Amino acid sequence: MSNAAQNPALRPAIRFVENVGRKTVSAIEEFGYVFSMLGESFYWLIFGHRQQQPVRLRSVFAEAMSIGVHAIPIITIITLAIGIMMAIQGIQTLKTFGAESKVIVGIAIAITREFAPLIVSIMVAGRSGSAITARIGTMLESQEIDALRVIGINPVRYITAPLLLAMMLCIPALTILGDFMGLLGGGLYSIIELKITLPIYFERCAAVLSWNDISQGLIKSLVFAAIIVLVSVSNGFQVRGGAEGVGRATTRSVVMSLTFIVIADMVFTYFLNFA
Repeated sequence: MSNAAQNPALRPAIRFVENVGRKTVSAIEEFGYVFSMLGESFYWLIFGHRQQQPVRLRSVFAEAMSIGVHAIPIITIITLAIGIMMAIQGIQTLKTFGAESKVIVGIAIAITREFAPLIVSIMVAGRSGSAITARIGTMLESQEIDALRVIGINPVRYITAPLLLAMMLCIPALTILGDFMGLLGGGLYSIIELKITLPIYFERCAAVLSWNDISQGLIKSLVFAAIIVLVSVSNGFQVRGGAEGVGRATTRSVVMSLTFIVIADMVFTYFLNFA
């Protein structure tokens, strides 16, 4: 044993370095697992029919109903409220400079580029991502995943691939809904404060918006969709410890999804606007 290891004063530092090393290796392994799952999911989506094991559209539609259609009411309410709040804050701030009418520009760009895809993804991660992790974790603990493997069904093809396709269809669609409802919410308050009509408000929004603004939000929504599915599924497949383990994995899944969504949003915002 080395002198450094024998020195009691250095043991806390050594343990700290060992813990950091173990966590780093574990994080790298988890990232590798996630990316391999992403590649395998796309493989089954594209080439599954060649191996007589296609991803079933019935499963995709069922997941799309749960992820997208059932989320429409809450997405509508939240994005409408966000639009109203942005209009309130924007008008009150711009009154200082006598530029209240410029609030329309800020609302239109901020909603389409940032807030609609971000709020939609956060809501879906909390609503559907947690449910995905809990469902897969429960299947794992009840040995349903093992049963799928025994009868020759690949769990990634059966579970992850339909979820990925459904999520990548639903979140952009919900983002478009969020764009409209956010702009509508901003308009409902703006027409009162600015003394304009709703058609004029939307004309001004259309005048300042370009396809680039809308496409930024849609590109982000696709990335956020992949993040939600991969984080949720990977945490579900790593559940250990019964019901308590399912609860821990579900919490971890939501926290990780929200963290990665915000970080990815920051990175994409920089590269799409300044790089």
